[in-house]
Parts: sequence; structure tokens; C-alpha cells
Amino acid sequence: MSTPFKLLVFAGSTRQNSFNRKLAHAAAELARASGATVTHIELADFDIPMYNADLEAKGTPPDVMNLKKIMFEHPAWIICSPEYNGSYTALLKNTIDWVSSPVKSDPVWQEGFKSFTGKVVGMLSASPGALGGLRSQSHLAPLLLNAHCWVAPQAFALGRAGDAFDVDGKLVNPAHVKSVQAVIDQVLFASARLAA
Repeated sequence: MSTPFKLLVFAGSTRQNSFNRKLAHAAAELARASGATVTHIELADFDIPMYNADLEAKGTPPDVMNLKKIMFEHPAWIICSPEYNGSYTALLKNTIDWVSSPVKSDPVWQEGFKSFTGKVVGMLSASPGALGGLRSQSHLAPLLLNAHCWVAPQAFALGRAGDAFDVDGKLVNPAHVKSVQAVIDQVLFASARLAA
């Protein structure tokens, strides 16, 4: 890349020892090494209640507005999605529901999908099981497409995640590193082409 590209990385988990949070950290490091300007956020740092239209009518929470702006400012995203009961997490769905909800009192944010439209999203997942959270990706992709995102065809599901990281949280298998890098490369490539 001739100029640094802004990439947002986050995981759909707040669990302290989450494999997907570890994967997000590893992906952020690889993306920085690729020349991207990376913003790695933790959803736990945002005070976002369960979505409720009555609550929203009283005013969109400040941290939702902050997240809307962060997501809007990044043309490329990497989402690390845990798999709960064969799908993505309630945390991830709630975050998307809030960020995609229009703020009727604010002319800048009256379009609900403003933070999503045109974003190129790469999906990663990690799980102790053999499939690596693959089913969460199969449910997340239609949700992102509905929100007007471009979903990168290249994705990676990290199976046997309990053995995949060293004590510093780095991926130990070069093949896993290569697979994560392939997702990053495709997202950055596609984002640059769409921005051209």
C-alpha cells in the first residue's frame, strides 16, 4: 500500500481469556506489520445496554455514538466472531443493532447504515472445536450484507484454539499466521480498490 489504510479490528467477546480476543490481537499486529493504520477496540470498553427502542427514544447512549463514529471512520474491518450455539454472540448482534439504528434527532446520523455502508469486512473466528467457529461466520455474513457491507470471500476459522497461541498471545502455527494474513491482505486490497 502506498499510504496507510485504516483498519478496525474487534472481537465479539468480552471474556477475559477469549480465543477470539487473542485472535483479534494477533490480527491487529499482523495488519500493522502490513502497513495498515490499525484501531483495535475492545467492546467491553463501551457502555452499551441491550437494545431497546424505548430506551433509545430517551436518547442514543454516548458510547453508541462514539462507536458509530469509529466504525464510520474505518473503511476496512476485521471481526473475530465467537460461536455460541452455532451462531454469533448476543454481544455482537446487540452492537450491530445499536450502531445501525438511526438517530432521528441528529441529521448527521439519520441514516442507520451510515457506519456500515461500503465497509469491507473480513471474518475470523476461533473455537476449541475442530470447526473453529465457522458456523458463526455463516450467520454473520448475511447480517453484514444486510447492513450494506462488502464481506471478503477470504475468511478463516481457527480450530483447536486452545493450542494455537503461545504465552504472549501469538499464533504458533505458521499456517495459521498465513491464513489470517490472507484475510487481512484481501480486506486491505478490496478497501483500497473501492476507495480508488
